[in-house]
Amino acid sequence: MIAALASGSTIVRLSLHVLGASVWLGGQLVVAGLLPTLRSMGEDAPRKVAAAFGRLSWPAYWLLVITGFWNYAAVHGSTQSTSWNVVFMVKMLCVVVAGVGALAHTRARTPQLRGMFAGVGALATMAAMVLGVALAG
Repeated sequence: MIAALASGSTIVRLSLHVLGASVWLGGQLVVAGLLPTLRSMGEDAPRKVAAAFGRLSWPAYWLLVITGFWNYAAVHGSTQSTSWNVVFMVKMLCVVVAGVGALAHTRARTPQLRGMFAGVGALATMAAMVLGVALAG
């Protein structure tokens, strides 16, 4: 069987979704990796970088949410199997937990809480990504 190329709208939809994931999850991992270096640059450096990242990451989060529902509509999610829809709902729960974790991270007052909420957000985001791959079939 010869594989066909994706349609133009599918290319746009999936490219935007991957772009959002690259910024949202990829950025979290990059910032976490840079944190020791940022701390050595001064007390304000991590906060300044976090604020700058927030200006990029939150639009990426909402891009993921919007294109996620666009993906659902494009594959006619309501006509998919029950197991597919259960995985989709679990993925959406992970997306909500990721957003709440990230928001709580930005509002936490202690380093311990910031770290805990950052971990919750990152793990939920990774789970959402893996479930998204599973939904792709």
